Amino acid sequence: MGRVRSEEELYRETVPALLAWYSYNARILPWREDPTPYHVWISESMLQQTRVEAVRGYYERFLREFPTVASVAGASEDRLIKVWEGLGYYSRVRNIAKAARELCERCDGALPADYALLRELPGIGDYTAGAIASIAFGIRVPAVDGNVLRVFSRLTGYRDDIRTEAFKKHVRECLQTALTEGEEQAGAFNQAVMDLGATVCIPNGKPHCDQCPLQHLCRAFAEDLTDEIPKKTERKARPVERKTILVIVDPDGRVLLHRRPAKGLLAGMWEFPNVPGHLGAAAAKKAAEGILAEAFGSDGNVGGLRSHRLADSRHIFSHVEWEMRGYRVEASSVGENRKIANPEYVRVTPREIAEEYGLPQAFGTYRLQV
Repeated sequence: MGRVRSEEELYRETVPALLAWYSYNARILPWREDPTPYHVWISESMLQQTRVEAVRGYYERFLREFPTVASVAGASEDRLIKVWEGLGYYSRVRNIAKAARELCERCDGALPADYALLRELPGIGDYTAGAIASIAFGIRVPAVDGNVLRVFSRLTGYRDDIRTEAFKKHVRECLQTALTEGEEQAGAFNQAVMDLGATVCIPNGKPHCDQCPLQHLCRAFAEDLTDEIPKKTERKARPVERKTILVIVDPDGRVLLHRRPAKGLLAGMWEFPNVPGHLGAAAAKKAAEGILAEAFGSDGNVGGLRSHRLADSRHIFSHVEWEMRGYRVEASSVGENRKIANPEYVRVTPREIAEEYGLPQAFGTYRLQV
């Protein structure tokens, strides 16, 4: 059996081993073809809490419409949301817009080649700042995310919760030391750890230790603890909210949309009107009458509604789950001449929904009914 390495040695020996592995095993990804600071920033923002395969198409579409920081800064929020539609976690694109405006005001639209200054921008945390600084600017700084924490908890045999700030700080400091000692390829190293965590030292299921370039260093492998490390902590059950979704359609085929409040879940986005609870058909029609009166004001009859039940649907957010019951409501009394009185509502065509109005993925089942 080989000698026991110190933790400092484990981190230091990881660098050349992973760089050699990465030179032959790097994933081919569109944002790696031209890793400008802007491209790295957009890709890393999209990749937060989202799978690589889901991001590819969105990344290319986003850059087609917004090729520069200035183009993001000058875009309307509704347009940014529409282009981002389907990726979820919409605060990410709002933060991109805020940061873009700051960059245009202070830095002529260029991201700074400075980790600390990157860290000050809205939506850019330690990991994203480290990724931009190392990949785009060649600055020797680590980028520590869940993949990195998992890899190094297994490598060092760390048996406590890896999600604590103390462990993140420790890993960051150890990697900073390992990268500073003569290593000039921090960007390649950070991407190597990302790829190893995504394809070999995987989060769900048994890791592919037979393919791992760090197997000879890994304490979890040596002690047969890869199933136990990282430590799995029980997550609290998400609260469940029941909702009734109302797809309200006028005689011209236009659909009523409602803008959500400016703060909170899906802040400021458009949605199909909805009410709490699972309503029966009669109660759903009554709820639709109330929504129409709210949208158009009390300037006449909004009765004469016809409704039919749509499919049930379910959507899981990070901290809450929606169980949805849907109705399509045909509002024959709401003709072309009726004007919306409440600015929180709009009446739009299916084409406008497809091209202009960003709807959260949660409403995907009901979007098919317009």
